[in-house]
Amino acid sequence: MSTREKLLAGLVAVLWGLNFPATALALQHYPPMLAACLRFTLLLIPTLLFIPRPQIKWRWLLGTGFGLGVLQFAFLYVAMVAGMPAGLASVVLQSSAPFTVLLAGIFLRERLSRQQLIGVLIAVGGLAVIAWHRAHAAALLPVLLTLCGGLGWAIGNLCSRQAKAPKPIQLTFWMAIVPPVPMLILSLIFEGPTRITGALGTAFTPAALPANLGLLYIVVCASILGYGIWNSLMSRHPSSQVAPWSMLVPVVGVLSSWLAFGEVPAVVELLGGCLVVGGVLYASLRLRRRRRSRLSVNCPASPTGGA
Repeated sequence: MSTREKLLAGLVAVLWGLNFPATALALQHYPPMLAACLRFTLLLIPTLLFIPRPQIKWRWLLGTGFGLGVLQFAFLYVAMVAGMPAGLASVVLQSSAPFTVLLAGIFLRERLSRQQLIGVLIAVGGLAVIAWHRAHAAALLPVLLTLCGGLGWAIGNLCSRQAKAPKPIQLTFWMAIVPPVPMLILSLIFEGPTRITGALGTAFTPAALPANLGLLYIVVCASILGYGIWNSLMSRHPSSQVAPWSMLVPVVGVLSSWLAFGEVPAVVELLGGCLVVGGVLYASLRLRRRRRSRLSVNCPASPTGGA
């Protein structure tokens, strides 16, 4: 990845990190399945009107939408309603990165270097620390639900990688055709018509304004911009190079949730989060030094005074 592409990956981390407090605001008014349905329905309208369908196989389009849309957000939103703090959710959801790297190695036969393997193991160790602490605090279920969301994200990553969309922004929009109907069905089953009509009936009241602003941020910044850049990077580089950058999202997620809601993670959770972030930093820095070392061996210096 070039320096510009790394900066873009960092921008995605900021956009997605701010997405967690925005989601917490949206969930204060809308039940989780309905919130996910609305998120993708708002994306679906401009998609059908203005965006050409990406020239990819339908199975990869449906797989991307099902993984990134249905599985990820169904589990994540339910976890947050069940008590998962927004900042901690931003940490645990980054399980998608080691899930992606490992699944890509199994199903796509992408090579996993020693440095990447060590980075993944460090990150998994951090997630294990968080899960252990939450288990002792009698709050393990939200962590497990968030891990399921991370697995869904990883499945979507692999499908996006295999799609190789010529114009990734088209895939970003068109994956929105998948989640609305399944999420509406899940909302009707688990949340019921009364909660749905109550939330929609008061959607334009002043009390719902923060939730609507949060939903707007989710659609425009996190979905259109964030996934547009992300899918572009995934289409041009191996999953093992791109996916670990998502581990930087918790830095923004924890800080923004602390500023917005006063969420202060426990010391053990901060330690686990540092291990998660440290895993990706270790992998990327070690890989860069290794490449530079190979270049110095393979490309001898020019003689003094030579042109």
